[in-house]
Amino acid sequence: MKLSLAALAAIPVFCASTMAQTPVPIAQDRYFIDGQSTLAARSAVKPNKRKAKNVILFVGDGMDITTTTAARIFDGQTRGEQGEENFLSFERFPWVALSKTYNTNAQTSDSAGTMSAMVTGVKTKIGVLSLDDRAQINDCASAKNAGVLTLGEYAERAGLATGVVTTTRLTHATPAAVYAHSPNRDWERDTNLTEEAVANGCHDIARQLIEFPFGDGLDIAMGGGRTNFLPAEAADPEMAGVAGGRRDNRDLTAEWTTKSNNHRYVWNREGFDALDPASGPRVLALFEPSHMNYEADRAGDVGGEPSLAEMTQKAIEVLRQDKDGFFLVVEGGRIDHAHHGGNAARALKDTQAFSEAVAKAVAMTNLKDTLIVVTADHGHTLTFAGYPGKGNNILGLVTASAEDSRARDGLALAADGKAYTTLGYANGPGAIGAKERPEPRGEETLDLAYRQQSAIPMGSETHGGQDVVIYANGPQAHLFGGVVEQSYIFHVIDAALDLRKRSARAGAR
Repeated sequence: MKLSLAALAAIPVFCASTMAQTPVPIAQDRYFIDGQSTLAARSAVKPNKRKAKNVILFVGDGMDITTTTAARIFDGQTRGEQGEENFLSFERFPWVALSKTYNTNAQTSDSAGTMSAMVTGVKTKIGVLSLDDRAQINDCASAKNAGVLTLGEYAERAGLATGVVTTTRLTHATPAAVYAHSPNRDWERDTNLTEEAVANGCHDIARQLIEFPFGDGLDIAMGGGRTNFLPAEAADPEMAGVAGGRRDNRDLTAEWTTKSNNHRYVWNREGFDALDPASGPRVLALFEPSHMNYEADRAGDVGGEPSLAEMTQKAIEVLRQDKDGFFLVVEGGRIDHAHHGGNAARALKDTQAFSEAVAKAVAMTNLKDTLIVVTADHGHTLTFAGYPGKGNNILGLVTASAEDSRARDGLALAADGKAYTTLGYANGPGAIGAKERPEPRGEETLDLAYRQQSAIPMGSETHGGQDVVIYANGPQAHLFGGVVEQSYIFHVIDAALDLRKRSARAGAR
């Protein structure tokens, strides 16, 4: 006899001891209903096998799965929800894979080697930017025969508009990998170059951005890092007492504006808001001497720097003026920096801002012709532990549950008889070391600047070696699945845009 789903759902449920429970029709359970809705939605997903016109690659620097989970809850809780049922914008994307993040010489990676893998299709050493594994760290001579083209370079050669947006310095590892090649990620300005580098003709990363030799150069470059572009005698326009850092006395911001009548340099909110996307400006925007502010601190900026979502919006508005399409990289870079400081609150706030930037891109583009890929370069040592009750403040102390053998005032206690937070770090500046662990108090753990306790003392918390997630939607997004090498991201984007073929055809003309 066959029973309908409704009939099966109405059968009373008994516990193992055969004691009857009050029957609750399973079809009325909200998680059951949600599961059925998710199944129907997933069943309706069809691969989009068309070629893409545009691609946007979002990189949440250090945004591993623990960070994403905690940020998901944080995001919901900022709206007064419990948080666990929430989704960040990109978590609704239908195509997901895991990315292996190691470098060719490192089990736990850095941003230079990982982003290089994503934009060149080959893996390389830790600290190396967009050179293959023949390059030796800090050795300019070895870089001469190790060059590999990046997605940014292929896109320019193919005639697409290109852009890079970040909350870090534009010369920092992740954005730099799109347009620069260097055996040392720290060669951000000329004063960082070694004598060997100068002798063998290596150029600093800021200079490489301005002198980008492919196509007609980047269309959009937004982030921080003014010091690397200004000569030593130039006073910073925003920070009193801060000057440029170049000893060659080149003002790279001025050189940008002389490239054409439509090249614009801006450094504050006023200049940013004045940009007219319809005129197709070529924009260099440097909003801070170094990195941009954390999202949580942005409101206090003197120059009024824009949010990551606002920069993403402006970049898309400009780049979509090109009828041939565009390639854009957007980095939420300060997620990583907050983690290095053992400061989960700022890391989660910046992840929330990153999610808002992705949502803005989805709203502004058509997923029929735009591939959006969201991923991270590497993980961190953030931990999510204990048995806090559902809806407990993700930044707070762990509340006691039935699984906790020790409790006081509703809080779970560790073996030392003291409360502890849900989030912590395996290492970092918040380490307790061998000393007696100070007991965290509820109010202090909710402070924006609170450093979570960690197990191993480090001046700066380290990266983690775990896989990170790739989320994708749009043309060719179905090619993401399973566990892949991080360098595979390049190959999907290349296939979606036919970049290498288009680039080769353009070069032959």
